[in-house]
Amino acid sequence: MSKVLVLNGPNLSRLGSREPEIYGTTDWAGLVAAVTERAAKLGLDVDVRQTDSEAELIGWLHESVDAQADVILNPAAFTHYSYAVRDAAAMVTKGGKRLIEVHLSNPHTREEFRHNSVISGVATGVIAGFGIGSYLLALDQLCQ
Repeated sequence: MSKVLVLNGPNLSRLGSREPEIYGTTDWAGLVAAVTERAAKLGLDVDVRQTDSEAELIGWLHESVDAQADVILNPAAFTHYSYAVRDAAAMVTKGGKRLIEVHLSNPHTREEFRHNSVISGVATGVIAGFGIGSYLLALDQLCQ
């Protein structure tokens, strides 16, 4: 069974109540349940985590490198400016594992500052704009 870390950045614990017109009405527990259910059907061992701490997210990316685990990463606000998260994400892909960047909304249809991702350049792929489905598509892709 392949290990996958599903890592989420700031404010994602507030899903369902934070701007539901953008991020949807599914709450954090619903996201975890949907990801866990799909992963089980695909034969993947997932660990879904969320943090508001940049340092903790970087530590988890280091952990994925050491464990040789693929990563699904929603860096949230860190997407646009965190070179430290980018460098840790690069270690995943340079170490031979896959890192799929996901977003609930499509950043390119939103404010201009959201159009830039410092993570995309080191990610294996990017899936955005499908709500919770972005995570499910990423899991499917890891099984291809």
